[in-house]
Amino acid sequence: MTIYESLVASFANLVVIFASGGWRNLRQEMNNFGLGKKSYVMNLIGTAISWQFFTVGSTGLIFKVSSLFSNVISILGVPMAPVFSVLFLHKKMSGVKVISMFFAMWGFLSYMYQHYLDDLENKAEKSLVCEVSCVQAGSHEGSHPEGVCDVDRLL
Repeated sequence: MTIYESLVASFANLVVIFASGGWRNLRQEMNNFGLGKKSYVMNLIGTAISWQFFTVGSTGLIFKVSSLFSNVISILGVPMAPVFSVLFLHKKMSGVKVISMFFAMWGFLSYMYQHYLDDLENKAEKSLVCEVSCVQAGSHEGSHPEGVCDVDRLL
């Protein structure tokens, strides 16, 4: 599915570039690139390869974990770009970058907090099941050989 979306997006970009006449400016853009033509082409190739790795990695996360986790990891990268541009390219930190970073981190922390709450709820449910099962089996924590009920064995 991701491959088809990428193909449609690539085709749409090509149509727009040729329909708007922007293709005429590509050679000028390459000639005006500050680091030279070779660096411009290498930058394009590196960007294309990086996006392919990103797409394959995101798809892998969807199949192995969940689509939500894949999106969380993707959004976690949002604040990295402005930070790296400030540190390595000496760009100015704007208000839009700060807001983007704030919302990305807020989303990530909300996701992690929800997992924490779900884990606490699961532990409480297992503890309750253990207590109920032990009482029904005629034992309690003091008389069980290991001191606690084996929840996995009882379920």
